[in-house]
Amino acid sequence: MTNPPVFEGIAKARTGDNPAVVCRLPSGWVLLGETQFLAGYCVLYADPVAESLNTISGWERAQFLEDLSLMGDAVLAVTNARRMNYSILGNVLPVLHGHAFPRYDWEDEAFRAGPVWLYPDATRNLPAFDPVRDAPLMKRIHDKLIELEAKVSDQTYPWQVALGLAPKKDAPN
Repeated sequence: MTNPPVFEGIAKARTGDNPAVVCRLPSGWVLLGETQFLAGYCVLYADPVAESLNTISGWERAQFLEDLSLMGDAVLAVTNARRMNYSILGNVLPVLHGHAFPRYDWEDEAFRAGPVWLYPDATRNLPAFDPVRDAPLMKRIHDKLIELEAKVSDQTYPWQVALGLAPKKDAPN
C-alpha cells in the first residue's frame, strides 16, 4: 500500500509554518484543533505519514497510541476538563490522526453524553483556532507533556515566537 499524500498541515509543521503546532512527539505532530469550542481540543497527526493504525508496525502503533494518550493527559491536566474523548477516524482525511476532545461539566448533558460530532455546526465550529489567543494554552500543553516525560522534540514552535519565548539567534559577524 502506498503512503497517502502528505496532509498540508503536516508539511507546514515540518517547515515550522503551521501556527497550530503545539509540539513534535516521536509518532507525529500535536496540533491544536481548528476549532476551540471545547478549549484544548488537539489532534495528533502521524509523521511519517501513514494511512491508518492498521498500516503501521506494532511498535509504531504502540508509540502513536502512547503519544495520543499523553496528549490527552496533558490537555486534561491543563484544562481541568471532566474527562477526555478520543477518536481515530480517517474517513474524510485518509491520514492517520487522533482527536482528543476535553469534555467539561458546563456542557449541556444532551451533548456531553455523546460524541462531539453531535453538536450543531454553528456551535462546533466556533471559536476558530487563533494563534495569538491560543498560544498560552499551547505552552501549557507543551510544558505538561514535558512534565509527563513525553519525548517532545527540542525545536522552536510558532507559539513560542508569538509569546516571545523563541531562542534569540546570534547576530551575524
